[in-house]
Amino acid sequence: MPKVLIVGAGLVGSLLASFMARRGYEVEVFEKRRDPRLYGMEEGRSINLALSHRGLRALERLGLQDAVFPLMIPMRGRMIHDTEGHTLLLPYSTKPHEYINSISRLELNVALVNHAEAYPNVNIHFGTACVGVDWECPAVEVEANGQRQRIEGDVLFAADGAGSVVRRALKSAGLLQEEVDFLDYGYKELTLPAGKDGAFLIEKHALHIWPRETFMFIALPNLDATFTCTLFLPKEGPGYSFEQLSTAEKVRAFFDTCFPDVPPLMPRLTEEYFRNPVGVLGTVRCYPWAYKGKVLLIGDAAHAIVPFYGQGMNAAFEDCLRLEEHLDACRGDWQKAFDAYQASRKKDTDAIADLAIDNFYEMRDRVNDEDFQRMRKLEYRLEQHYPDYFSKYALVTFHPEIPYYVAKQRGELQNKILLDICRQQNDPESIDLEAVYRKVQEAIEKLPVLS
Repeated sequence: MPKVLIVGAGLVGSLLASFMARRGYEVEVFEKRRDPRLYGMEEGRSINLALSHRGLRALERLGLQDAVFPLMIPMRGRMIHDTEGHTLLLPYSTKPHEYINSISRLELNVALVNHAEAYPNVNIHFGTACVGVDWECPAVEVEANGQRQRIEGDVLFAADGAGSVVRRALKSAGLLQEEVDFLDYGYKELTLPAGKDGAFLIEKHALHIWPRETFMFIALPNLDATFTCTLFLPKEGPGYSFEQLSTAEKVRAFFDTCFPDVPPLMPRLTEEYFRNPVGVLGTVRCYPWAYKGKVLLIGDAAHAIVPFYGQGMNAAFEDCLRLEEHLDACRGDWQKAFDAYQASRKKDTDAIADLAIDNFYEMRDRVNDEDFQRMRKLEYRLEQHYPDYFSKYALVTFHPEIPYYVAKQRGELQNKILLDICRQQNDPESIDLEAVYRKVQEAIEKLPVLS
């Protein structure tokens, strides 16, 4: 049987290892970080992730639902916090089964590694860095404990994230074109602790957002009743930026002014603020992803995106499903499968990259806009009355049968129609639902079919 080499044993690499092992291939995985089951998650990695239907579908294909479901906390909507301490819940859907899930990156990675290693034909080598790539063979040169070794295989997968060593090697050889765009924003993770007797201090089943037009603060729940919070702020410049918040007094004054309900819940706010690093936010686009049926980039190595749609991991997990479908259709012909996979998948990953950037601005400032809030109320009424009406968010998040690029095109059209209506009518309850529904359906029918 073919020997599969995978660089990276994070979420995508360990999941892909199970997909490849199930097909009977010999699988060797190389991960530069230490075993997360023994050492936990290294600094600089986001702690919480939002797992939704596209990612769940991939996990269910491998029978992982029983291992993963106990690790999740359902989040049924966005809880908006204003500067006066008032809150407003904007549900993600009217349907009880449509919600996103907060899950620990560490616990999910451990579950995926355990599942992969349960296959007798999988070997995962932690503390083993890829330091060289031979894409013609294919082979990798790896280093562990100061010793280097060349490992050859029949096919090589790069699942080593946004900073992929394999992608850099292919780029240096002129085998792919790459575009990396960084936002001028950074992020810093903080912790909202549990209350007395392990109580949740704010609503457990919501993604909390403090939108402030040019920056924002969010919080996702954890199983231990803590919340992982993330501050998104300009990296530099006058006003509020990470550059300007240089002392404990400035940080405290910033939170007291902009998020006054937060400091009373976070007694170690300034201490943690200066202990944790500022992360970067960027989008990676490259092409081609494949080389001669021997090498394939997958997940963030091929298409890293910013986190504002909660789809980075879900898109990467969906990659594994789409790849398996092409391998089945091409009867194991690696080159045909890789070529077909990248040709069909690229437009989806470009679409979700654009959607993720747009959702940053929506979460940061539009959720406080009165027209936007009226649109969401109108959308909610439409979803209640018409089972085949789905918001843009629902199309992207809860309907994996709809490709990302279709969800983007259809969702943006719907939003434009509804926003135009809500700018003219102040009361969503008085709007003629049937007329709006017909108008949206007629516009969708005129959309061009993208091949």
